[in-house]
Amino acid sequence: MQRQARQWRRDGVAVGLVPTMGYLHAGHLSLVARARRSVGARGKVVVSLYVNPTQFGPGEDLSRYPRDLSRDRTLCREAGVDALFLPTDAAMYPGREQGDYSTFVVEEALSQGMEGVSRPTHFRGVTTIVATLFNVVLQEVA
Repeated sequence: MQRQARQWRRDGVAVGLVPTMGYLHAGHLSLVARARRSVGARGKVVVSLYVNPTQFGPGEDLSRYPRDLSRDRTLCREAGVDALFLPTDAAMYPGREQGDYSTFVVEEALSQGMEGVSRPTHFRGVTTIVATLFNVVLQEVA
């Protein structure tokens, strides 16, 4: 994905990213439409589908998160998405399976209230993966 993103950047093509955990719905598709309006007909819209394991805390069932890749692909195709980015855990968190991953993006103020109270590692997972996606896709709009 990053190789393609760099080529688009060299070619002066605007890129919009809609980061998701998949199992797309009307809200996601409205973001795709908004990204398309922002980048224009010549621009590229990328949708990432990644169920981020670090957003799930102890006792939260990552394996039960709904997934339907075939349906998501169809919805993206119908919505005019230019690229579907399907990163793996190994690509997003290299070395994590071996206990060698320790780099996270931590937000220390906003994440202390609301959902952060009951899910203390959730926002660390969100901020880390969004920062990683931004560094791979190199979008102008998200």
